[in-house]
Amino acid sequence: MSGAAAADTCTVQDRPAVLVKPRRARDNYSDGSFLYGEGAQAPQHSPSAAALYRSTKTYDHSEGLSCCFRQWRAGHSHCRLLHGYALAFKFTFACSELDERNWCFDFGGLKPVKAWLHGMFDHTLVVAQDDPALPQFEELANGGLVELRMLPAVGCEATAAFVFEHVSRFVAEQTQGRVWLEAVEVREHGGNSAIYGPNPHHCRPVL
Repeated sequence: MSGAAAADTCTVQDRPAVLVKPRRARDNYSDGSFLYGEGAQAPQHSPSAAALYRSTKTYDHSEGLSCCFRQWRAGHSHCRLLHGYALAFKFTFACSELDERNWCFDFGGLKPVKAWLHGMFDHTLVVAQDDPALPQFEELANGGLVELRMLPAVGCEATAAFVFEHVSRFVAEQTQGRVWLEAVEVREHGGNSAIYGPNPHHCRPVL
């Protein structure tokens, strides 16, 4: 192999692999050669294929959504005990048409979502509506010792679904259905998370 050829290719498991050359200021890759090779044209997309845009918004562990949980159904685990996390949330938005600013979703419009998250998960105690110990927790709440929040079910997956249902309606209303919430990820910490999104074959939220 010549020195010039060696500069352009290498072998990975007996297969040639193309190395991308550093771009020079005078290089013009408008013909698609940067991605698809010298002289190649970028592939043409079918005009009938609808574009799909996505954007994400994250409220990280530093947001201050520190709350206490109890998973009473986990009788085999210490998750049945009161324990806490600084939760993080990631929202994935999708649309097939951008707005007049070429945005999928205006993150400035998420202030009500942020306020709702703090109301639900900032220094609160989250338990299931069918928790057998609910009377004791209600007594603590009545005594001003906890901010009690009751969810249909408790767990990272159930929390993701609960948040999704609330925020998906908000997004649909704010954008008149142009944007839909594709998924919600809830992270307990760096090692554990759960993601909820509807079946992609189901319809978007109805206004």
